[in-house]
Formats: sequence, C-alpha cells, structure tokens
Amino acid sequence: MSLRHRLGALVYDWPRFLRHLAGNWTRIRNRNERLAVDERGARCEWLYTSDLHVAKVYPSAGRLLMRRTFRQWPIAEREAPLSVSDAPAVSFIIGHRGLARLPNLLATLRSIAGQRDVAIECIVIEQSAEREIEQALPPWVRYLHTPVAPAFDYCRAATFNVAARIARGSVLIAHDNDMLVPERYAAEIYARVTEGAQFIDPKRFVFYLDERERLTNVVQNLKGGSIAAMKEAYFAIGGFDEDFVGWGGEDLEFWERAREHGRVYEYGWLPLLHRWHAPQPGKLQQETAPAQVRYHEVKAIPAAERIARLRSANFPNEK
Repeated sequence: MSLRHRLGALVYDWPRFLRHLAGNWTRIRNRNERLAVDERGARCEWLYTSDLHVAKVYPSAGRLLMRRTFRQWPIAEREAPLSVSDAPAVSFIIGHRGLARLPNLLATLRSIAGQRDVAIECIVIEQSAEREIEQALPPWVRYLHTPVAPAFDYCRAATFNVAARIARGSVLIAHDNDMLVPERYAAEIYARVTEGAQFIDPKRFVFYLDERERLTNVVQNLKGGSIAAMKEAYFAIGGFDEDFVGWGGEDLEFWERAREHGRVYEYGWLPLLHRWHAPQPGKLQQETAPAQVRYHEVKAIPAAERIARLRSANFPNEK
C-alpha cells in the first residue's frame, strides 16, 4: 500500500475502527459505505461485496477484528454432534465435487458438528461422475451422490435443490464446503425464524485465510457462502435456479426472489471463517463467466415471474 493509503487509513479509519471494535463491532465499515442497523446487526446498503479497507492496509486490524468476533462467537470443532436427532430443526445442506476441497469440507463439517442449543442434521450432495468422498465422511453426515458426466460443469444450485427435497429440518442452511461457522450459528438462525423471518443472512464479516492459515482479507456483504431459509419458503420461491452452471450469480438471484416473496432478515451479526482453496474456474473472469452473464440477463425479468417459473419446474408438489 502507498504512503497515501496508509496515512488515510490511519487518520480516517483507525479511530472509528477502534471505537467500534471496543463497542459494537458489527458497525465497522469502510468510510464511503452506509449501513442500516437494528439492535442486533447491520445490513450493507450496497449490492456487491467489499473488502474492509483498514484491514487491507493494516493487516493487524483484521487480526484484531477476527479475535474480537470469534471471542464473542467461538467456533467449536467436533468429530460428531453431541447428540443426533431424527427430527432436526435445522438441516445444513452442502454441495461438493472433487478431492481437492475435501480437507475444507471435513473442517466445515467439524464446525457444524460443534453446533449447540438446536437439533441439526447435515446432508452432503456429491455431484460428480464417480463417488469419491463417501468413505471419508463422518457417519453422522447424510450422503447422496448425483452422477453427472465428467465434462459437466459444477451446478451448485442443483445440489441444494436435491438436498432440500430430503431434508428433515424445517429450516435449511444452504452452505458452502469451505466455511467454518460459530457454535451457535444454527441456533441463532433458528431464533430468527421463531421471530418470524423466512429468509436469513446472518453473516456480518467473513474472514478469508490463505494456504498458511493467515488472514488475507475481511469481506462484508457476502450474499453467498451460507443462506438460511424456512423449507416451505425455499420451496415457495422455487429454490435455486439450476440454469446457473459454473461460478457465480445464483445467490444474488435467489435473494432477489426471497425479497419479493417474504420476510427477509439481512442484518448480519455473525462471523464466518473461509478456508483457502484454489479459485473455482470462472471466478477470475467474473464479468465473462457464463453464470455471471446469466445473472445480468435474468435480473431484468420480474422476480415474481421467475418465482412462478422455478416453482413449477423445481417443486410443483412441495408444500
């Protein structure tokens, strides 16, 4: 970073950062951004994600924030949940492909096994030509293989829709295989459902690690990665759009339909930890990736029209 950037962050960002760090850390933001807040968290008033600038300029700020947030909302990793219920309240659903991200998936599952104060289950959908990870999964995880041709690009949306159909919980958390969650993650989401929310985005900050487990950046307003919904509301809006194949776009499109349909809670108040992996094909060419191109085409269609189409195509008989 240039001297100008360092001086600007020191003068304009550090004082506000330290004040909120000592008080309500969910209010930390970049100086040119706006937040809507409630008694619990903060909602970013812009469409796309942004890196926290002060943490980019001064990595020590990101480390301070990470320690502060996870001290309040700790991650507990276990090999299996303390108890497994046949009637869970919350179902984590995770799509997966390949062996490269298997260590990330197993770490994510350990953080899910560490959940407390609410009954959970976890379903992993392996979308691949061959079964590769089944034997590596812990026995408490429900596994389903959906075979595809080797040349077929990964369709994350399809894995979530398949899992939603067999989930036993009344609340679904469509979750990525590289995100570690605090031990009360599911319980906090379920509490928002009991308050009347149908769709919940609980993330305030996502902390990204590199290959050596060092913090690289702190991301705000991440619409992807982990999305919660009441199962009946998920069905009502048609789930995820399976025409999104490859990287990107499906989360933003899902949220547009969620806002059209029902009660959305988007005041983020929880931290998540993102483990490193090589970029997914298409992510480095964001503007030209087929799924991103599709998003910009589809968003011109009214959300209500998209809901009707997807509901009919994906979940015509679900209630």
